[in-house]
Amino acid sequence: MRREKFLLHDREEDQTMTLDEYRETGGYQGLEKALRKYSPGEVKKVVLDSGLRGHGGAGFPTGRKWGFLREDAPHPRYIVANTDEMEPGTFKDRTLVSINPHTVVEGMVITAYANAAQKGYFFVRPSYEQVALKVGRALKEAREAGFIGRKILGTNFSFDIVVHRSAGRYICGEAKGLIHALEGKRPHPNIEGHLTDSGLWGQPTIVNNAETLAYVPHIVRNGPDWFRKLGRHDKAPGNKIYSISGRVNRPGVFELPFGTPLSEIIEEHAGGMPSGYEYKACLPGGASTRYLSGKYYDVPMDFDSIADIGPDFRFGTGAIMVLDQKTCLVAATLNLMQFFTRESCGWCTPCREGLPYIEDLLRRIENGEGREDFIPLLREMCGHMPKAYCAFAPGAAAPVIALLEDFAEEVHEHISQKKCPFEHRARDNWPLNRASESGKP
Repeated sequence: MRREKFLLHDREEDQTMTLDEYRETGGYQGLEKALRKYSPGEVKKVVLDSGLRGHGGAGFPTGRKWGFLREDAPHPRYIVANTDEMEPGTFKDRTLVSINPHTVVEGMVITAYANAAQKGYFFVRPSYEQVALKVGRALKEAREAGFIGRKILGTNFSFDIVVHRSAGRYICGEAKGLIHALEGKRPHPNIEGHLTDSGLWGQPTIVNNAETLAYVPHIVRNGPDWFRKLGRHDKAPGNKIYSISGRVNRPGVFELPFGTPLSEIIEEHAGGMPSGYEYKACLPGGASTRYLSGKYYDVPMDFDSIADIGPDFRFGTGAIMVLDQKTCLVAATLNLMQFFTRESCGWCTPCREGLPYIEDLLRRIENGEGREDFIPLLREMCGHMPKAYCAFAPGAAAPVIALLEDFAEEVHEHISQKKCPFEHRARDNWPLNRASESGKP
């Protein structure tokens, strides 16, 4: 099958594209086409017609998000590229921006033109210092070439971008928490209404994931029909950057047609699983998604295909973490809950009080102190998580729900045997921990 790659170009993270190299691939032609041939409203329609959805996890249609910004909304307006990426096992944006920073920059400028914005912020986590430096160099190159700044390409449109290094908490990646973080406040996600009405400093703001923005120049340059045909089926337009880690032979990042089956990603692109290991489950889109057991091994990896499995299933970011038959899922889920409990901003009760409660019950089960009545307690507490103020808490509960529903026997074994039935409990044997490392996956 022919695969068209236009974001990663079969490069490694240390092979960053210069401005000249990017322009050789058609770089900034999308911006020039937008400024010279399209009105802002026409750019919005092109993106809407392409079917592009947000690749930060929520999957909301990008064109619809832009459409929320009213034509008579006040100025200044802001565009934010979200490259916080603090979720364990997720490293696609790091790879994308390390290889091709200009495509995100160009995407931000086109987004700004479509929404009449004046300033952009590239929001990046503190451990991505090399990414921030590469973006800074790309911005310098783009500014000197006239692609950002005053009167871009000789038009009356002006827009500039600065890099903002996050303080470094998971909640900062939530769009409304991100806005408070940019303002120097505690990153509570307690902003009412749409950010397109009142976002950064109370002004209209659009927050898009870095990968989402990276597709925009190519859509404008090649057209919405071209983008739609790249995907594996009608409901999965375009390409997708999948990151895969855990118990596979070739962990890494792969740009593939959206909707590529999970089995193909694991076996063909990630090199399959090592000898002696069998597929048990995976987290399909980062730590805040539900485990996919073996019966979903061939599911297409896209928003609609995963959601069609059931109401609690989410595609997330496409950050696949593969777990083998020797991995204790109670311990793995406890590991996740420790992260979520620590990273809660503490704003609302379900998250602040519920996550530590769930963590404590899982720890007691894993340590051989569990009881059967813990199971309905866990279900009840998970049921309270959707009452939280943002998507943080229900996302944290997703792997717990899957553990109780799809791997119930494993939980009962821990309780009946009064110990963990898995002997290999060394941390270096947990694919989940290896997936969370800050270096190579």
